[in-house]
Amino acid sequence: MTLQFFRHIRKTAGQMACNTALYDWSIGGHVPDRLVVKPVDPWPGDAEAGRWLCSGAFVINEDQLELRGECWEPYGIDNAWLEHMHGFTWLRDLRALGGDAARRQARAMIASWVHHYPRWSKISWRPDIAGERIAMWIALYDCFGASANDDFQDLFFESLARQAKHISRSIPGNLHGVELLKAAKGLLYAGLAFEGFENWAEQALDIIEDEIDRQILGDGAHVSRSPAQLLTALQIFLDVRTALSSAAYPLPPKIQHAIDRMGPALRFFRYSDKNFGLFNGAQEGNTDFMDCVLGQANARGKALESLPCAGYERATLGRTSLMFDCGAPPAYPYDSRAHVAPLAFEVCYGKERLLVACGTHPTSSDWQDSLRATAAHCAVTIDSRNACEIRKDGHIARKTGTVQFVREDAKNAVLLEASHDGYVPVNGITHRRRLYLNDQGHDLRGEDSFTCATGIAQPHDVAIRFHIHPRVMVSLTTGGTEALLRMPGGIGWRFHHAGGVLALEDSVYLGSGSRPRKTKQIVIYGEMTEDAAQIRWALQREG
Repeated sequence: MTLQFFRHIRKTAGQMACNTALYDWSIGGHVPDRLVVKPVDPWPGDAEAGRWLCSGAFVINEDQLELRGECWEPYGIDNAWLEHMHGFTWLRDLRALGGDAARRQARAMIASWVHHYPRWSKISWRPDIAGERIAMWIALYDCFGASANDDFQDLFFESLARQAKHISRSIPGNLHGVELLKAAKGLLYAGLAFEGFENWAEQALDIIEDEIDRQILGDGAHVSRSPAQLLTALQIFLDVRTALSSAAYPLPPKIQHAIDRMGPALRFFRYSDKNFGLFNGAQEGNTDFMDCVLGQANARGKALESLPCAGYERATLGRTSLMFDCGAPPAYPYDSRAHVAPLAFEVCYGKERLLVACGTHPTSSDWQDSLRATAAHCAVTIDSRNACEIRKDGHIARKTGTVQFVREDAKNAVLLEASHDGYVPVNGITHRRRLYLNDQGHDLRGEDSFTCATGIAQPHDVAIRFHIHPRVMVSLTTGGTEALLRMPGGIGWRFHHAGGVLALEDSVYLGSGSRPRKTKQIVIYGEMTEDAAQIRWALQREG
């Protein structure tokens, strides 16, 4: 708490210092008039989103936000929209649209932004947002700026230089995670693009190399344990490599080694439909974009079965894939977006998803906060509590201190077993989950055990949840003691259990897009009245 207090004081003091006339004067001075290096940006844009931009609306997935004149900070919108607007990654959409109208729109929006934010501003000049914006302005300059008049050129280069000087003075500061990588990438681009500012490039590379040690685990996963954060970090490192190559600048071996580890780790999180498992703030994702990133990373070979540093296991038999989260939450400060669902799992059959997590939302912080909960996953809640405590600032207070794991592989079967102590501080209960997959992936058996070493003082309610993908139909059968799941192709799965009471309840799915889809969840309700309890369940393919 004391450390966080001093970080807050330092951050507040830094913002006050930036918001002065003296600071504004200090980031002025010499302005370069050309770019000596313009790295290639290989990432695809969305031409349809570019059309909406020309009509006055930003687009994130299925959501649209009207510009309403030249307002860059509309009242009441979530930070995700502000980051998207001020980060200028949407320039890729205008590039994909192409034509004079798209070029004019890009120049008009850049000029509008510069006129609104000629000096430091809390949101728009935040180093990670500014870094992303600088990288986009430099990499896509030929698309919008090469044919612009002198007035635009003067405006553009002066703003670009001032932003880069601000980043150089601000980082690392309080930034961490991919936000710090975004800021460093922008500073690197400016250092390479402006003649005589190589010191910025060296500063950025020093930060990036230090952050590899902090953020990239030994198995290639990101310290946040999020597939989405891993994808972003890998994209940044690939951009850094491309930028250095464009400038004939040597690539530090540590960056290439990180890329080599991260590519296979990213592939681990993809099912047969080539999209992500819904763990720790990830949606299914954009298949084409992921293919592009993995192609640039040259990630080939057999997919990994385990990410031991991140705490994930994967079992594949026949057409069935199971992904199991058996790791502890990330350490502070990388836990602000982490989900609190130890021992959660998902199941896919072929290219169809069967058992899933509820997902997350691309823009709504309210939805994001709600879907971090234990109950939004195929996981276990005790007394309707989260397995870990989420504080108001988003970080996790009560964490699982110990996650023990065992894996056994046989010729035609896989056994995964793990336990966590997240509930021990509140009720003394340790949860252990065993998952056994065999019969060519047609038979999944589970066992959830609960033990209390201190003695049960009162009964505790247990709920074991299995969220169903919305494309799968589900109904209770056999007098409500079993459930039948029917996949889109007609394949049926029967769910049965021993112990507790079975229920079929409503759920939501936000695995893709921004509109929640209605779906169902199977729930086994039980009560722990003794020092040890156990509930068994099975999911078996019919026929």
